[in-house]
Amino acid sequence: MTAYVSIGEKKQFVKWFLQSYKMKRRECIWILNYMLSNEELLEKTHFVEEAHYCPRAMVMSSTESDEIPFRFYKGNLMTADAEKSFHDLRLNPDDDLYVQLNFPNRPPSPLYLSVLEENPYMPKNEAIIDQDRLLAEQVLEESMSTFQEEKILQQIDEALDANDRERFFELSAMLHSVKTLKKMESE
Repeated sequence: MTAYVSIGEKKQFVKWFLQSYKMKRRECIWILNYMLSNEELLEKTHFVEEAHYCPRAMVMSSTESDEIPFRFYKGNLMTADAEKSFHDLRLNPDDDLYVQLNFPNRPPSPLYLSVLEENPYMPKNEAIIDQDRLLAEQVLEESMSTFQEEKILQQIDEALDANDRERFFELSAMLHSVKTLKKMESE
């Protein structure tokens, strides 16, 4: 994430984005094209993540994204009306605008990374919350895997007690698959 992004870099990125992705709402295309034609607005536009924390922000999504199609935030107000946001852009080109674009970004595009700025309004503990969430998901996966193994081992014991040879081999193969998958995930 860079401290200053030039208008030229922003133009190059927006042009690439418009050529590469289809938007869920056609108004988003109009807004992005308006940005390209208005250097004063583009100068005040910042591409960030988690834009909803910003005082004046716009979130737009490509058709490949599962995110909301469009949102505009200004102060405590939020709207999905792209015309109102477009009107605000025209009336207030000197105000900073924070834009979040939701699109498939794996691996990250160098053009996107060149314009992505750090969100100055992001709560300081947001990164910690994300790390905690990932850690909790990992612990949950591990405990589910352990529970699954224990359940299969219990069923194997029951098959042995019942002298059910076919069920024993079926469960042993299942246990082997679970352990192999667990080993592959940990590597």
